[in-house]
Amino acid sequence: LLGALLTLAMQPAVASDGASPWTVRVRALHIHPASKSDAIPSLAVPTDSISASKKWAPDIDIEYAFNEKVSAELLLTVPQQHTVTVRESVLGGPVNIGTFRHLPPTLTVKYRPLGSATLSPYVGVGLNYTVIWDARLAVPTVGSLRLDQSSFGLAWQVGADYQLDDHWSASVDLKYVKIGSDVKLGATRVSHVNVDPVLVAFGAGYRF
Repeated sequence: LLGALLTLAMQPAVASDGASPWTVRVRALHIHPASKSDAIPSLAVPTDSISASKKWAPDIDIEYAFNEKVSAELLLTVPQQHTVTVRESVLGGPVNIGTFRHLPPTLTVKYRPLGSATLSPYVGVGLNYTVIWDARLAVPTVGSLRLDQSSFGLAWQVGADYQLDDHWSASVDLKYVKIGSDVKLGATRVSHVNVDPVLVAFGAGYRF
């Protein structure tokens, strides 16, 4: 699918009305992690017991239209901090084991079947690169935990823009992003966490 969309993107011509190919959107973004994890038998932590907190965050994205149906979108946001909770373990539960920070820029190629219609739905596929740092995680009486410093994964999206006038539009967007990290105690891998968030965004866009 990504290859087919990239092929379409190589076709010349942007909008027939001569409008700029650039659009910038500002949106409110809700981050809903899936929080799937491997069990840690030595600590009596069952499968899918490690979770990252849900939260709202600001979202800005920049879109470039290759033509009326195909575009590329870069999703940006400010660095985010999440609290990590273990639902069940030898310590009981739930137990807050600390926080980590991450920055997850995501680049997608989008296809709009209706082109530049007033209500323009789209689908997209792309890649996410997440930088993870400042992991302050520890299990009492056991020790500090470490996370991988980065994660690569696929991203999928659906959404729609409603054109308010020649420049302004309202926007709703849904993304599913693959983000994962090993959890290490010292040099030993003790678990793997798939954060895999669903990102729901609402906001406005401006086409130059």
